[in-house]
Amino acid sequence: MERYDFKNIELKWQERWEKEKIYAAKYDKNKEKYYVLEMFPYTSAQIHMGHVRNYTIGDVIARYKLMKGFNVLHPIGYDAFGLPAENAAIKKKIPPKEWTYRNIETIRKQLKRLGISYCWEREVITCDPEYYRWNQFFFLQLYKRNLVYKKLSPVNWCPSCQTVLANEQVIDGRCWRCNSEVVQKELEQWFVKITEYADRLLDFTKIGNWPERVITMQKNWIGKSEGCEVVFRIPEINEDLKIFTTRVDTIFGATYLVISPHHPVINKILKVSPFKGEIEKFLNICRKERISTEKEGVDTGIVAVNPANNEKIPVWIGNYVLMEYGTGAIMAVPAHDQRDFEFAKKYNLPVKIVIKNPSWKDIPSSLEKAYEEDGILVNSGKFDGLESQKAREEICKWFKERKIGEKKVYYRLRDWCISRQRYWGTPIPIIYCKKCGIVPVPEEELPVMLPENVEITGKGESPLKNCPEFVNTVCPKCGGPAERETDTMDTFVDSSWYFLRYSSGDWKDKPFDKEEVNYWMPVDQYIGGIEHAILHLLYSRFFIKALKDMGYVEFDEPFENLLCQGMVIKDGAKMSKSKGNVVDPEDIIEKYGADTLRLFILFAAPPEVDLEWSDRGIEGCWRFLNRVWNMHSRLEKYDETNGIEDEEILKTLHSTIKDVTQDIEKEYHLNTAIAKLMEFTNKFSKLIEEKKISKNTGINCWKVFLKLLSPFAPHIAEELWERIGENFSIFHTHWPSFDEKYLKKSKITIVVQVNGKVRGKIEGFPGMKEEEVIEKIMEEPKIKKWIEGKEIIKKVFVPDKIINIVVK
Repeated sequence: MERYDFKNIELKWQERWEKEKIYAAKYDKNKEKYYVLEMFPYTSAQIHMGHVRNYTIGDVIARYKLMKGFNVLHPIGYDAFGLPAENAAIKKKIPPKEWTYRNIETIRKQLKRLGISYCWEREVITCDPEYYRWNQFFFLQLYKRNLVYKKLSPVNWCPSCQTVLANEQVIDGRCWRCNSEVVQKELEQWFVKITEYADRLLDFTKIGNWPERVITMQKNWIGKSEGCEVVFRIPEINEDLKIFTTRVDTIFGATYLVISPHHPVINKILKVSPFKGEIEKFLNICRKERISTEKEGVDTGIVAVNPANNEKIPVWIGNYVLMEYGTGAIMAVPAHDQRDFEFAKKYNLPVKIVIKNPSWKDIPSSLEKAYEEDGILVNSGKFDGLESQKAREEICKWFKERKIGEKKVYYRLRDWCISRQRYWGTPIPIIYCKKCGIVPVPEEELPVMLPENVEITGKGESPLKNCPEFVNTVCPKCGGPAERETDTMDTFVDSSWYFLRYSSGDWKDKPFDKEEVNYWMPVDQYIGGIEHAILHLLYSRFFIKALKDMGYVEFDEPFENLLCQGMVIKDGAKMSKSKGNVVDPEDIIEKYGADTLRLFILFAAPPEVDLEWSDRGIEGCWRFLNRVWNMHSRLEKYDETNGIEDEEILKTLHSTIKDVTQDIEKEYHLNTAIAKLMEFTNKFSKLIEEKKISKNTGINCWKVFLKLLSPFAPHIAEELWERIGENFSIFHTHWPSFDEKYLKKSKITIVVQVNGKVRGKIEGFPGMKEEEVIEKIMEEPKIKKWIEGKEIIKKVFVPDKIINIVVK
């Protein structure tokens, strides 16, 4: 028997697929489309098992939809800009471009070796000038519509390296490179007004099937809060301080104010505060410790006036108040907010109850913890006795009449900072002229090319600032000397529209062809890790809404359906080099083949849950494919028989078709689909061995089985399809359909009850009518005796299952 030579088989079909371009997507508005997309990889050396899982899931869906008759688009590309390339340039003395393209070549070979059905003709590389040119183009369109602006914003700054650090370069508050303490520094940076779209981003009614947890994560990130903005007067600095609260019904219980360490009012406070030294020391700590789990604060020594009752309350600065949310200042009501309660206990600040729990008989003299629910107002002047919800309306109305407050909606979502003080990214197309100010680069001059003769040291400011041939330019307005912007764009810009580039065949004079993009989009099935549930998906949704407003697209959402696959873990932990538990896909493919790896990665667990790596599982899938191979060889030599079990194998086959189809269609239960295929081969093998099915039936059943197997293990399916005598790709055939007549059971068992008690069972056939069942019962002496001679009062009949006869 010929050995299963997976290496030659897989190489043969990969070369043939590429030569014949059988997965090349073609725009055809007369065909129903299906766009399946996996999140594209970052160019970090090579793919890992997490990638293999992601791409294999997508490949099964793409191949299945292709065989179902859809016009399938299944593209791939590379998220090629970003910090790791600069780090590699520093450590390995390799230019980022060289490092990136070397890695792309490695990843491309790995993906092809997995046999993924990609449309390679539409491959996207985001560091290619023909791609990032359009990042710059979209920046200019947003700029024209006042959706891009520049402002001061804090960054991580290493005083030793004299450079800005990304968050991932700050380890325990210190520079990853020199271990110096990192501080916060204000820099002018570019922002996109994503907050303009906050309400529209909260609307998920125009998407299909997304995991509920992803929607919840996005809603929480946007963080819509409806409340009241109120003015607290600070007489000592002649300042009106605005605070925002969702619980204005508790304002009579405010016993202190807390402001953010970054609030501009602090400059005025420092001029009059008796605790100037303590404040400056505290602010210095806050600049070094950007995030602290411990809630710390400092008393400013000055007071504010509570507008609800004119009480004077102290003003504090707290490290837990964010300048980016609300007004950067809060009123603290420790009796009714647990965070404020803990802060008040720590610093011995007063706690005043103003909301009575309806279950309390009396108002307690002290609290063990804050009461945060609604209730009845007490100690609240003329609002005493009101229920919380009504009080919120009345107090806000009262403040509005006095012109010291009003209803407001705030969002936790902040505008998107796209400035990066790094080299390997899209240059921001802005020019600074002393005479004309900020001037956008004319569209006809795009792309602003990223220079290659740049020294990257990891020290100092952006490497582009030290490249005079890049920085020095001419003002497009006045023709005078000017300088280019040296910040580059956040790489989330690249990934916010790459799926549009895939879905267009036009790569020259525009970012994409509108007609073709409106045909392919939205993506029907998007697949990727839960770690991208917030930022990438949010920015992509924003981009589409903004582009629709500009007239570039006609749809509202980029991704119709979303699948977040689980991680691949080994020895109880996610695979990582640091844990020493990585299994290299190359090693598995070399030993067992791509089809075995694909089969295991799909069979070991449902797509959405974590997959525990198992060497035994790999061996099991390897044995299964060898069994398939050997079974085919036996079938080729199979002798003609009388086919006494033809009907039985056809029933099994059609049941398998139905189950596998449903498992793929519904929630992508690919693991159970493979299990059904394994069950079929067990029965088929047994009947072949016993020579109980005819050769013609066996071959026809086997052809259908190969079609069912093909999305999961495409190489072996193609090879056996060809060996059985077909001269065209199995993926140019139609997905098999099942016949209902083979799904009916030949025999059924009906339970017989008399007056609610089981008195026996009868054998019958599916679809028996009630009178036929009664007739059958009267032929059974053991059951008949409980009915004969008695009056039948009632019959309760559940077809094919049970009958209850009530007699007296």
